[in-house]
Amino acid sequence: MISLTLFGLFILFLLVGTPIAISLGLASTAALIISGKVGTNFIPQGLVTSIDSFPLMAVPFFILSGELMGQGGLSQRLLNTGKIFFGRYSGGLAIIAVATCVFFAAISGSGPATVAAIGAILFPAMAREGYRPSFSAGLVASAGSLGVIIPPSIPMVIYATSANVSVTKMFMAGIIPGLLIGVSLILFAWWQSRRDGQKPQSERISGREALVILWDAKWALLVPVIILGGIYGGIFTPTEAAAVGVAYGLIVGLFIYRELKLRTLYKIFASAALTTATVMLIVGTATVFGRVLAIERIPAMLAELVTETVSNPLVLLAILNVLLLIIGTFMETLAAIIIMTPILLPLVTALGISPEHFGIIMIVNLAIGMVTPPVGVNLFVASRVAQISLTDVIRGAMRPLVLLLILLLIITYVPGLSLWLPSLLGM
Repeated sequence: MISLTLFGLFILFLLVGTPIAISLGLASTAALIISGKVGTNFIPQGLVTSIDSFPLMAVPFFILSGELMGQGGLSQRLLNTGKIFFGRYSGGLAIIAVATCVFFAAISGSGPATVAAIGAILFPAMAREGYRPSFSAGLVASAGSLGVIIPPSIPMVIYATSANVSVTKMFMAGIIPGLLIGVSLILFAWWQSRRDGQKPQSERISGREALVILWDAKWALLVPVIILGGIYGGIFTPTEAAAVGVAYGLIVGLFIYRELKLRTLYKIFASAALTTATVMLIVGTATVFGRVLAIERIPAMLAELVTETVSNPLVLLAILNVLLLIIGTFMETLAAIIIMTPILLPLVTALGISPEHFGIIMIVNLAIGMVTPPVGVNLFVASRVAQISLTDVIRGAMRPLVLLLILLLIITYVPGLSLWLPSLLGM
């Protein structure tokens, strides 16, 4: 009865258009009232204690640093750098779009932020070069999913907090899968552009011009070196690295590139604060929802049921992939991680699957959910930035989506892709 109330009301609220954070909170409150095991003051206490976490402090800092770097001129200089290396190939701008998403993912930690920052600059340029708008938007929407796979990643911070694993180790585990997806999307962009008859860009960059562009972009290129190098080198924690990213973005945007103006800082800080408030509200209510599940022993009973019926880890991973793909299609990424981690993690660890490997599998699944309707947030962002219909964006994202699903299977069944780098560094 409690499970039916909890999940039934949650699904009902979502179907009538209630925001996910409110849906989670109302469903949890109703289940607690019916259960009577704990008082309703459990809800406000849970909202406070769930976000009282040092690793979670990285989330608002990564959100703000992504905003500052996106509007401070760093994304434009990354694109200029991409033209040096990929402009001479067929479909050069398409390749540059993916390559820049890979690089910007190592700055922003967010999928939608990556799509917005890169798409706003590239979509007009790709349209002038004759690229189909649906192809451009679908490609950038798909490549934007790298924002949550390549570290630093906000969902990785949330998963590490929920699963009680090291944030640094999760970041390390995401590097090779993220680069694999990035390289694969680059090859797809080249192949599809050749099929469409796309020529290399007309402008040629001389050696002298290339040196000038690289020198101008050095501050943008140093961002992942400073942030990730500082984390893996033990200089600072991921949370401290996020704060360093904010300071770096402010200094570079205000005093070096001078594209950040004091009058625009209010809007940037307000936007980051609004996004942070939304994220933290989802984190709080989703954590309460998960604790209600734990009170009712739903994860433990599910674990016992599955371990009695499924003894093969490969079969279990296939089942979980299907489940997570469906969940990612309908549920916001952070809420899905907080709710599903305490339910699914006991299942995979019971069969000897590493929590870090499972974390990467979950995040890649939910990243794919960002480019699948109806809750495909990257699709909506790409549609708005490119000013084309959502249907056209979905059409352009279909082939990259198939590629992402194939790569998901490879990442799932080759755990070394996720675990080799952490083990190499003794983590």
